[in-house]
Amino acid sequence: MNRKEIQQLQQMREYPSLSVLAPTHRTAPDNQQDPIRVKNLVTEATSRLLDEFAKREIEPLLERLDFLVEEIDWRYTLDGVALFANKDFAARFDLPFSPMERVAIDETFATRDLVFALNRSPRYYVLVLSEQPTRLFEASRDKLEEVRTGNFPLEHTGPGGATAMPGGHGVQQSAHRDEYDRQFFRKVDEELSNVLADDPLPIVVTGVTRNLAFWDELSANKTHIAGTLEGSHDSTNHHELGQLVWPIMQEYMATQRAEVLERLGDAIGAKKYAAGMGECWQMAQEGRGEVLIVEEDFHYPGQLHPCGLLMPAETDLADADFMGDAVDDLIECVLDKGGRVVFVDNGSLETHGRIAMITRY
Repeated sequence: MNRKEIQQLQQMREYPSLSVLAPTHRTAPDNQQDPIRVKNLVTEATSRLLDEFAKREIEPLLERLDFLVEEIDWRYTLDGVALFANKDFAARFDLPFSPMERVAIDETFATRDLVFALNRSPRYYVLVLSEQPTRLFEASRDKLEEVRTGNFPLEHTGPGGATAMPGGHGVQQSAHRDEYDRQFFRKVDEELSNVLADDPLPIVVTGVTRNLAFWDELSANKTHIAGTLEGSHDSTNHHELGQLVWPIMQEYMATQRAEVLERLGDAIGAKKYAAGMGECWQMAQEGRGEVLIVEEDFHYPGQLHPCGLLMPAETDLADADFMGDAVDDLIECVLDKGGRVVFVDNGSLETHGRIAMITRY
């Protein structure tokens, strides 16, 4: 699940669009009830659809929904599952957090929980450099899920990898191997660039000393690196690898928080900042937000005034202008306009209304 996929979901308009969200479990015996829970939600969704439509009208949607459920491998679920389907589209996402159990039928898909997870969970990539093969994981805290898009995992199929090295008199095998390995890791870096274009997250890179040296020499993505873990982790399972890389990411985030708060102080002196939801909202809409800084547990139910100003919510969920948490909408706006977002400890921005922004001008 990445930001581009969620944006694609948000752009779809088709009634009925069905969303089914359910908490699941990673291990037995807790996961034994997960198929029953999801089946009950599918039954509820089917019943609600049949109350409104003839069966032939929604048959394509129901067939897509059944296919999504059949494809779930209940042995390897995460903490939640989200199913989305209309008559022309279907998608399933395994979630690294527990969503509220619900069925939603609307003109659009219910993506709020997914947006919340993207915005609030510390997310990053873990790149395991190896010739057999190089793997990429998307991580949330110490929970890892392997990425199987963008041609990952990548296997070195040339000489020095799956193919034997050339032999014969005068052949310097070490030089040949180095060159073939460079070609392979350039390919890895190109594929990683494609992934980062869709969801530019920090990366923890792990590998033996030789592979890390090649990476440092060749990579065009070094600005994304949060840290490195030296050693061979070709066979390290997801759980163990998560335990090893999460402390590296925690240290990186602590450094980022300290640096951005120092930058905020400089921005205040230069009068290139905003404070409070109202000011930050306006600056974000104008495309002026370079860095949005938010306390971890800050939420803001908001309502848009007809003139475009953001006000504290004074209405109910039925109002089209009501935002259950305007912070999420603000974050999405800043990211869409090329800014970035940093979460800081609660209390760090008390004098700024718990949210602040470093502006471009």
